[in-house]
Amino acid sequence: MLVLGSGALGHAVMTGLDTGIQRVDPFKDMKNRPQAGHGVNFLLVGTDGRDKITAEEKREYRLGGAPCHCTDTVMLVHLSADRSRASVVSLPRDSFVELPAHVDGSSGKPHGPHPVKLNAAYAEGGPQLTVRTVENMTRVKIDHYLEVDFTSFMKTVDAMGGVEICTAKTMHDPNTGLDLLPGTHRLSGGQALQYVRSRHVDGASDLGRMQRQQRFIAALIKQATGGGVLLNPVKFKQVSSTLLSSVRADRGFGSEQMLALGQAMRDFTPSSSEFASVPVGNPSFPVKGIGSTVKWDEGKAAKLFQALREDRPMAPPQAPAPGKPVRRQPAVPVDVPPGQVRIQVENGTRIDGLGTRVDSALRATGFDTTRAPGNGASRDVKRTVITYDPRWDRSARTVSTALPGSELRAVRGQGRTVVVIAGADYRKVVPVRAEDPYQGEFGVVTGDQVVCGGS
Repeated sequence: MLVLGSGALGHAVMTGLDTGIQRVDPFKDMKNRPQAGHGVNFLLVGTDGRDKITAEEKREYRLGGAPCHCTDTVMLVHLSADRSRASVVSLPRDSFVELPAHVDGSSGKPHGPHPVKLNAAYAEGGPQLTVRTVENMTRVKIDHYLEVDFTSFMKTVDAMGGVEICTAKTMHDPNTGLDLLPGTHRLSGGQALQYVRSRHVDGASDLGRMQRQQRFIAALIKQATGGGVLLNPVKFKQVSSTLLSSVRADRGFGSEQMLALGQAMRDFTPSSSEFASVPVGNPSFPVKGIGSTVKWDEGKAAKLFQALREDRPMAPPQAPAPGKPVRRQPAVPVDVPPGQVRIQVENGTRIDGLGTRVDSALRATGFDTTRAPGNGASRDVKRTVITYDPRWDRSARTVSTALPGSELRAVRGQGRTVVVIAGADYRKVVPVRAEDPYQGEFGVVTGDQVVCGGS
């Protein structure tokens, strides 16, 4: 939402857009709140809302069943005081929390403090109890509350013309209907909903889903800042109107605030965003009457939220080597990190030094090469060949991504080492990276590391 306001657009573009915002008051009568820090903090909540979806959409996007009236996604977003950085922290929906004393939103009955999963806070006390619970756990003061449901999410993505994501492996989830082959895809609103909701495409369950949601937000930022949305007044108003007419927000947030923030962030890029999930101590913490919950690592979580309160990056920027500027080349995501792939390069042509050039280029993008290229059995290879043992097929696919146009050839019994026979068609090595390069104490990743490369 923040980046949608940037660009050289006047206030006239935003006229009348506030009238469609559904208002909530999540801060009413709240006491003993955390002390305000520098920057601005948003609580971004994704709710179920399948009761508003058409029967056709329910069938197409596998949204059957009754709505849970709970939060499907909870993210804490911190925008730095100088507007140069956005830090996004995903809070697992199954987090173990102690709800503060409150009045039940549906029955009107008072409740004392009691343990629940985080997503139950919304069901028991709506936005206000959700904000109170998150503030109690993080000691971060929430400035604005934004709530998006399935319908508003799909409409906004469609208004932007879809969002481009890339994946290194097949993603198939029978529960949501997600079915993506490896590669780059432009997702419509409904497909994007399948992507961010899927929990059964790998063994990571909710953690994998949170990482996909973070990748999607990074892609959304890239689409908004680089896709012509912000500098095209007609497109900008269309997207803003769609979003503001379907979002629920606190009374202090509207088109004026969005425009002011966006203008301050006109140089925002994917590399300006950083993402993390709350450090977890026990992913299966049993609680009587509730079941398995996610228990935070209290020490690490406290340090993470302290960084937000103090308006510091979650992960210190990496210092460049002396005399060398930091350069981030667009890189294609792959399933196996290149550092885990062993390669022997052979020159399959009569071009002097080609094997050495290919070996050096592969090593420069992170592959573990032998640094001793040899000559292939044939010196007339026109198309680069990659031979591999079928047991290491994922490694071979990583190499073929770095050498587009090459031929994959399985050789049983070859062993772990992948052999690259450089052909006359060789031009360059495409940079590749592990799909989830989460790093550092809190598992932080920047937006430019998780969006599709090449642009």
